[in-house]
Amino acid sequence: MSNRPFLLGVISLVCSLLCFSVLDTTNKYLMSAVPLLMVMWFRYAAHSTLSAAFLLPKRGRALFRTNRLKLQILRGLLLLMSSALAFLSLQRMPVAEFAAIGMLTPLLVMVLSHFFLKEHVSLFRNICVVGGLIGALIIVRPGGNLKGYDALFPLTMSVSNALYQVLTSYLSRTEDPMTLHLFTGWVGFLVCSVLVPWSWDVNLSTSFWLLMCLSGVTGTLGHYLLIVGFSKAPANRLAPYLYLQIVFSWFTGWVVFGYNPQGLELAGIALIAICGVAAAWRGAPNPSPSIVH
Repeated sequence: MSNRPFLLGVISLVCSLLCFSVLDTTNKYLMSAVPLLMVMWFRYAAHSTLSAAFLLPKRGRALFRTNRLKLQILRGLLLLMSSALAFLSLQRMPVAEFAAIGMLTPLLVMVLSHFFLKEHVSLFRNICVVGGLIGALIIVRPGGNLKGYDALFPLTMSVSNALYQVLTSYLSRTEDPMTLHLFTGWVGFLVCSVLVPWSWDVNLSTSFWLLMCLSGVTGTLGHYLLIVGFSKAPANRLAPYLYLQIVFSWFTGWVVFGYNPQGLELAGIALIAICGVAAAWRGAPNPSPSIVH
């Protein structure tokens, strides 16, 4: 009986990763014809609307109470920046490689936590960080799938997301997790709502409108399942399972785009996954969920 919460946590986490992989693949397909800001707006609109509809009846006005409004807004802007960089990265690289570089975030969080939160990071985990960075550099190397400065998009995304996670960890010491979740969606939604009219395209086929709805639903469901997973089991025990997203993204990318990473790309993906799992198994600190969507 004692293992049931952990098992539920693992199942919820795995389902959330599958949702995120479907989301990434859908977004990559959408951006072949739909303006980036429209895709982002639908994503944040669904997140904000569904979260508010679910949480407000239960929590009421208490959901908006915060003593760190400026930091809440900064946190929302960091995730918005990470999301924009993720979308730009997906336009330029296969889904599996994108997911692998995104998995640098837990490793970078360890380093940033040492400087900003004064948490101890062992020599072994520092070595894992270096190994993960080498894996990322193999993926974005000259002559790979990315060209020129495009490599900066996924690398900057990982740094931005790591800063978002560190700030999340700091705020979670005093703020309600559901308040954090609500502000996350609404900051991005309001910013995108101001910008999207200049990019709105009404001449889209029905399939694209349905795919944007799918993007919003899978993203919101994925975040909900992620919260459930990490509420049922310790983060350091669930952390190794995060790297299943690389496998799911590999599969969905193959189904939709017929792409399989090979050669050095495969080596880079493997190195990031090995270093990340090793750091997690060796007692990495309890990070907040590190998925960018």
